Amino acid sequence: MSKVTIYHNPRCSKSRQTLQLLEEEGIDPDVILYLETPPDKGTLSKLIDQLGISARELIRTGEDEYKGMKLSDKSLPDGALIDAMVTAPKLIQRPIVVSGGKAVLGRPPENVLDII
Repeated sequence: MSKVTIYHNPRCSKSRQTLQLLEEEGIDPDVILYLETPPDKGTLSKLIDQLGISARELIRTGEDEYKGMKLSDKSLPDGALIDAMVTAPKLIQRPIVVSGGKAVLGRPPENVLDII
């Protein structure tokens, strides 16, 4: 079985549920507390590629930082959005689970079953 990594926020119910589901499946994932140890630009770009989504789709639009950084501007390139998420990791959708070169968002938590 491939190594499994979860980008986790213990304060988020979906993140906790996803971690619990992994553990129930007998998986002891590497847990990255991404608010304490944010991914760098290269890692975040790779995660976006593995997820198969755009940088904009990975951003949490309800956060104060989203409004404060004026990220609703649709003309902003992915690089600017990635920079914003590196600067303010609270903007990153969670949880992200990575296994075997693929990644999924644990929303809903059962999404992770597709890659483990």
